Amino acid sequence: MDLLTEKITEMQGFKLHVIKTEKYKTNTFVWKMKAPLNKENVTLRALLPQVLQSSTKKYSSTTLLRSYLDDLYGATFFVDLGKKGENHVMSFSIEIANEKFLNDPSPLLQKGFEFLAEVLMNPNTNGNSFDSQTVDKEKRTLKQRIQSVYDDKMRYSNFRLIQEMCKDEPYSLDVNGEKNDVDAITAESLYTYYQKVFKEDEMDLYVIGDVNEEEVQKLANQLLKFENHQPQRVKQEVGKKVEKVNEVKEQQDIKQGKLNIGYRTNIIYGDSEYYALQVFNGIFGGFSHSKLFINVREKASLAYYAASRIESHKGLMMVMSGIDLKNYDQAVGIIHEQMDAMKKGDFTDQELEQTKAVINNQMLETIDTARGLVEVLYHNVVANVDIPLEHYLDQVQKTTKEEILEVAGKIELDTIYFLTGMEAGK
Repeated sequence: MDLLTEKITEMQGFKLHVIKTEKYKTNTFVWKMKAPLNKENVTLRALLPQVLQSSTKKYSSTTLLRSYLDDLYGATFFVDLGKKGENHVMSFSIEIANEKFLNDPSPLLQKGFEFLAEVLMNPNTNGNSFDSQTVDKEKRTLKQRIQSVYDDKMRYSNFRLIQEMCKDEPYSLDVNGEKNDVDAITAESLYTYYQKVFKEDEMDLYVIGDVNEEEVQKLANQLLKFENHQPQRVKQEVGKKVEKVNEVKEQQDIKQGKLNIGYRTNIIYGDSEYYALQVFNGIFGGFSHSKLFINVREKASLAYYAASRIESHKGLMMVMSGIDLKNYDQAVGIIHEQMDAMKKGDFTDQELEQTKAVINNQMLETIDTARGLVEVLYHNVVANVDIPLEHYLDQVQKTTKEEILEVAGKIELDTIYFLTGMEAGK
């Protein structure tokens, strides 16, 4: 299998990752900044990328900025926030046409770099403050974004499970921050925080496309310079003993119950058992052929959906399902039965092989897009390890039943959260 090579270079204040490939007609830039999640900064950090992407010194309004991108053959630009374990990650992504495929001599690669540098290093400020109108507008939008989690009951129940399960841990913080903290942010305090992140964050730039590596390095060196610094890193604490299973029921005016169950896997990305954990999750609840889907949803018709997913950098596995309010005990019982079956090794060689094949295909689909490829490669930065893609896929294929049973033995039930309707409480 022809997997792509990633060339990593230490630049001034950040790392440059170049992935040269002829697969795409565009060049993609993804700038990532990560810092430990914490309550003091989480809301500032959720607001900052939105303010940076709405205008700059040169493009002093969103309209000007967007029309400039349109002039670059419809280049796209957006920001994103993520939580990887107890890291808070900001991403700035630009996708721009590759001039090799256009009858146009303009240096689009260079313009992509210049635009990224403009957004990051030349924000729309007056002295020691961001433009206050921009900040006020983005504060209103951020409040709506935080509120939207409460309105989407599927996301809300997952958020509440994590809040209950990781009560005194930074992981319980929402990636978009806290609604009550938005108003206190000023154009000045946000600008002070902006200056701080470029001195403290771990910063990585990914450039993917049919590019000349030397040219990319030269442009990165000319246009992006930050102070060299020792980035803040999260102290990774994985093993957490579950003293007592926490069961939480919450009532709201809803028709369909949301049952979310959290387990501690005690395994994170970079651990030797991580590959077997992926296969475990695939057989248990990760795919449409998995035990949860077949037994909870199809055979027992108890759930509208039932699936599980892994938090790779925090050592958690979450089960999500939507059920009728009256089916709570039965659904919890069947989910427990599927977990017991996994711990006993009650799965066939066919289930094992099918799961490996699906994981393989899913990975190849993900890395088929430039941004998907960056997300996969970025796991290495977060975990501070170097696992090549070939090694990852190879280890998944080699996973044995015994290794899955070993992983199963480490998984502990932590919290059961049920969002139920008013009538269920009567």
